[in-house]
Amino acid sequence: MKQEILELSEKLLKSNELFLKIYIEGREQGTTHDFQEEIKPYANEIKILNEKWSEKTKSWLNKNDFKHLHVKQIDTTSAHIDQLSIQCFFPETSRTRFLNAQRTVEFFLLELIKELKK
Repeated sequence: MKQEILELSEKLLKSNELFLKIYIEGREQGTTHDFQEEIKPYANEIKILNEKWSEKTKSWLNKNDFKHLHVKQIDTTSAHIDQLSIQCFFPETSRTRFLNAQRTVEFFLLELIKELKK
């Protein structure tokens, strides 16, 4: 289970980096994306991955006690991932809000990965 959570966390971390890349390119180039063709399928793919990660990580966290990792953080991170997977395609999204959510996701996933590798 630990290995699977690690793999899912690393995939989400890569996705989080991609969110930032898509968002910055959209802001710089004014790129627009087709909702049905690009945004919806991508967001659905991320949602499936995110739900699987959230479920497994909560289960694992409930069986183990960690000082710095809590179930509420998983819920918050999961919610941010769902939002970012859509907002990254809309350059008019608040830059500060987007970057704060993206950094929050990055920080938590890195902490989780560090703990999983121990």
